[in-house]
Amino acid sequence: MATEKADAEPQVRRNPHPDFKKVESSRPDYSLNAGEITFTKTVNPDWRPGQGANDGGECLKKNHVEIDPYEEGRPAVYNYKLLISAITPRFIGFVSTRSKDGNSTNLAPFSYTTVVNHDPPVFCIGYSGGFDNAKDSLRNLKETGECVINVISEHFIEAANYTSINSPYGISEWAISGLHPADCTTVKASRVKEAVFAIEGKLIDTKEFQSRATGKKTGVLAIIEGTRFWAREDAVNEERNMIDPSILRPISRFGGITYGRTTQAFELPRPDFEKIKETGVLDGLMEPKIDGQ
Repeated sequence: MATEKADAEPQVRRNPHPDFKKVESSRPDYSLNAGEITFTKTVNPDWRPGQGANDGGECLKKNHVEIDPYEEGRPAVYNYKLLISAITPRFIGFVSTRSKDGNSTNLAPFSYTTVVNHDPPVFCIGYSGGFDNAKDSLRNLKETGECVINVISEHFIEAANYTSINSPYGISEWAISGLHPADCTTVKASRVKEAVFAIEGKLIDTKEFQSRATGKKTGVLAIIEGTRFWAREDAVNEERNMIDPSILRPISRFGGITYGRTTQAFELPRPDFEKIKETGVLDGLMEPKIDGQ
């Protein structure tokens, strides 16, 4: 028998507002003219090795609570809500797939998505629910071994969010969202034409997980190799190795029903040990590793 997935809305209750539109109407309008991303200094541009946190030690005055994910009586959905609110901001993989017979497609956002290697390009997507209760996206991916991972940008976030609607199998998310499919080269699934960046992918492997408490299948990890990249011409540089974040304007995921945008950034060069050592700022700090350090 199919079981309800941990991320099912009736269980999670992401939306904390009885009347969301009323709450939204009280908020400022979205700033469409944010322009290019603004670069600022770091919190403490004068930070030196050994200084630790940049808040003057305030964080060390705070206590922590220990949480056992398998605590007796703790619902699995608590772990879900905790993790999606703590592991933030998360990239959203906007995944498009096609059924094996070609008669049905799926387009849906998954925030358990990330890149894990570049040569070959490898990505992973986490699906809630096992193969016995597979989401349409996972069902199609497993049957065909193909998908497209699109990056969600500000200019189509409302449409992308609407593809998460719990429509029956066979109902087109493309039509409901108003987004446009575009042809791919190495896979039969379509990419999202509105997306600034998209990745054609082929399934490498899957790993199914089960609850330690109930033994029920609770999730599937899909490992995917990128076989082709698509970048909007005005967003990629001449060498085709860099995307302009001011054009990409990616949307990220927080907990509940909260999304994020990037309008401000700062840069931090990676330190080179030998060069930094020559300056003397590491004097007295180059100690051997010990237990607890």
